[in-house]
This record gives sequence, structure tokens and C-alpha cells, in this order.
Amino acid sequence: MPVSSTRELIVEKADTLFYEGGYEATSFAEIAVALGISRGNFYHHFKTKDDILDAVIARRMQRTRAMLDGWQADGDGPRERVLSFIHMLIANRAKIMAFGCPVGTLSSELAKLDHVAQGRAAEIFGLFRDWLATQFRALDAGDRAEALALHLLARSQGVAVMATAFRDETFIRSEVAEIEHWLATLPNLSPFN
Repeated sequence: MPVSSTRELIVEKADTLFYEGGYEATSFAEIAVALGISRGNFYHHFKTKDDILDAVIARRMQRTRAMLDGWQADGDGPRERVLSFIHMLIANRAKIMAFGCPVGTLSSELAKLDHVAQGRAAEIFGLFRDWLATQFRALDAGDRAEALALHLLARSQGVAVMATAFRDETFIRSEVAEIEHWLATLPNLSPFN
């Protein structure tokens, strides 16, 4: 395999394993075995688990930016673009019920570990916050745009946590419908309707 291809495969597999089993619980050996590569080949690409974590966070940032850019390009307007964010809960419901939100679970785990990378992982939430705030500004939210964006992020994270706890798809669908209703009440713009 070319060097870049092996590196990309390691990052992709590590991303999956960190999400499904947790960063702390995932070992170098587990990643290498899952890929069928030697530890020497593995160490050629990454010297430490933190190096892999940095690459995983960079991958998630890149993928999040691409997703947001896609929603921006495809959405008919700011409401429809926000709906794309909301519908992510339904589109990813099976994984969310099994493992939680990939951004939320990694951020929480790194915070518990007081890991230096926690701030970088939280930057993914920042991408969502900033993008959502832009959509709310387009809906004439003005100074409240960032607060509304944070409210929606918090609500979606709450849905993800409860969906993981109860593994209840009906709950996810019901909450998404409630969030859609809240969005439909805009331009009232009250997050507590």
C-alpha cells in the first residue's frame, strides 16, 4: 500500500474504534489488528496514540466542514439548511442509539481525561455553532443567532444522550418533530416555545 493510503486507513479505523469503544480503551494493537498491519508499519505512521487522535480530530473537522458546505449548497434556504442539521439525528439514529454522538462522546471522554486535545475536539461543535448561527442570522435572528445555535446544539446533544440511554427510535423521531415545530415558530425566535 502507498504510505498515504496506509495512513488514511489507520485514521479511518481509529476514528471508528474511538467512536465505538472510546479513545482511552482503544489500543495501538487493536487498531493494527483490525487493519491487518504490523505494529512496525503502524509506528512508521504514528508514534503515539495522541498523534492518531490529532489525525482523527482533523479528519472529523474536514468531514464536518464538507457536510456543512454540502448543506449550504443544497439547501433552499436557512430553514431547510437547519432542517438538514436536525435530520442528522434520524439519519444516524442506529449509530447514535448504539454509541452516542461522535462529537459529543469524544469531547466528553477527553474532558474527563483532562486531555490536551479536548479543546480541538470541541472545535467541531464550534463549526456547527457558527454554521447554525449563520442560518439563524439569515432568519433575522440578529443578536440572538448564536444563542439559538447553541440552544439547538444543546437540544440535539440531549436527544443523542437520551437515545443512547433508552435506545428508543420513537423518542428520536418525536424529539426531531418537536425541534421541527420549534423551528417553524420562527421568526418568533424563542427557544422555549
